[in-house]
Amino acid sequence: MTEQAATVGNWNLPNVLTGLRIVLVPVFGYALLHDAGDSILWRCIATAVFAVAMVTDKIDGDIARSRGLVTNFGKIADPIADKAMTGMAFVGLSIVDDVWWWVTIVVLLREWSVTLLRLSILKRVVVAATRSGKIKTTLQAVALTGLCLPLRQVHPPLHDAGVVLFYVYEVGLGVAVAMTIWSGYEFFRDVWRQRDSLRSG
Repeated sequence: MTEQAATVGNWNLPNVLTGLRIVLVPVFGYALLHDAGDSILWRCIATAVFAVAMVTDKIDGDIARSRGLVTNFGKIADPIADKAMTGMAFVGLSIVDDVWWWVTIVVLLREWSVTLLRLSILKRVVVAATRSGKIKTTLQAVALTGLCLPLRQVHPPLHDAGVVLFYVYEVGLGVAVAMTIWSGYEFFRDVWRQRDSLRSG
């Protein structure tokens, strides 16, 4: 436990925003899966909820760092909230046949293994966020937000344009998945190096 995290109270704006994201997970899931994912209105609601969650994920981290409001609760809850929301997006989109299940399984295995390992070594090893990890997060957020939209559900004359956009976001998701795997490799590599460094030290 760091001295700063020990002196800062848990009741602060960044942690409230993190808690809000956790509460929004089932709301988002319900909206995305409503009417088997075919409702244009509910898909738009799901997209709005997901976008709000992604924006607050960025905002709460910036506020916590700039105002010195980093807490142990936030260190644990923030990645859980993030992975729960993106995980719900992947699973929900796979249920409605917008994302292949093998993609969802690969991404969830990577995301949760990294999160659990990061939390388990939190007090002993600090692994800084990498550039590839930040790019991965951005690509995932953009691609998932786009795929939540009712792109294939809209009616003519918008239907053809919606289908084209759907496949554009699918390609974007493919790039995000590749970056997800690469950033996961970098994380495990860095953890291994730090562990060897601690042992030799």
